[in-house]
Amino acid sequence: MAIALVFLLFSFAAILVAAELFINAVEWIGLHLRLNEGAVGSVLAAVGTAMPETLIPLIAILFSTGATADDIGIGAILGAPFMLSTAAFFVTGAAVLSFARSGRRPREMRVNSNILRRDMGYFIVVYALVVLSSFLPNHGLKVGFAVLLLLFYAFYVYRTVTRGGATVEIPERLYLERAVRYPTEKASLLLSVLQFFGALAVMIGGARLFVSAIGTVATHLDVPALILALILSPLATELPEKFNSVLWVRQRKDTLAMGNISGAMVFQSCIPVSVGLIFTPWELTQPALVSAVIALLSTALVFLSITRRGHLGPGTLARAGVFYLAFILYVVLR
Repeated sequence: MAIALVFLLFSFAAILVAAELFINAVEWIGLHLRLNEGAVGSVLAAVGTAMPETLIPLIAILFSTGATADDIGIGAILGAPFMLSTAAFFVTGAAVLSFARSGRRPREMRVNSNILRRDMGYFIVVYALVVLSSFLPNHGLKVGFAVLLLLFYAFYVYRTVTRGGATVEIPERLYLERAVRYPTEKASLLLSVLQFFGALAVMIGGARLFVSAIGTVATHLDVPALILALILSPLATELPEKFNSVLWVRQRKDTLAMGNISGAMVFQSCIPVSVGLIFTPWELTQPALVSAVIALLSTALVFLSITRRGHLGPGTLARAGVFYLAFILYVVLR
């Protein structure tokens, strides 16, 4: 038990440090490639930090055997958008309110409303279709829909990268550049890429260790396996997105913070879902459907707030935590 707690704290700290290194590298890569904020946050950072929760269902579906392998995979696939649209929204909004209260930043969030409205609008439409696809009468139609999802995501990336928008500001000096005492203050692309993949590897490894340590602690505390599978493990694998967004809102880079989350939502609703549609029966159980509906409702409220007001308030994001608590209550009572 004591060793598991040490591993839990160590993995938590490792993810925190790796998240700081990751966003530093992402910003430099975006600067080198002259990418806009939407491409850096919604594509580069989002896909990178989505790896931990993406690998789990892919491994479960493609390489695991047993009667529950498909159920674990489908649950993990749907768990990611649910956590992003509830827990990640809440953590980001709460972080803004906390930093504003301490005087470290203003309460108002400065975001590119067009980028967020586009990401969330895409997610709502695509994810609603994903839920409806579970009722398709035969597997061939589901495979066809999976192909359409892959094509749509390629279109989304193209639109995000080619659309105009503000480029990222010059970030703090690259950490790897400081470590190797690179002679210039402008980081090289090679060092940025090396730091990117190094930090990503630590985040993935830290997330897996965190999940394993939680399992050991839960066993000793006699926590029901169902609660662990539906709530704690997906929450742990979403740590990179949450930490990255907190670090970015601390630096007042709100578009990058929110794009990291909304871009990951679009990615998770297309790529992992395509694997589920092709390699599993894709028949959603009641808890899976409830989590998907909650994800859509939570995102729709944020989308409507941006559309009506033209800006995003941290209180709107923080209230998404109510949806997360409601699902926990549903799981416990069920």
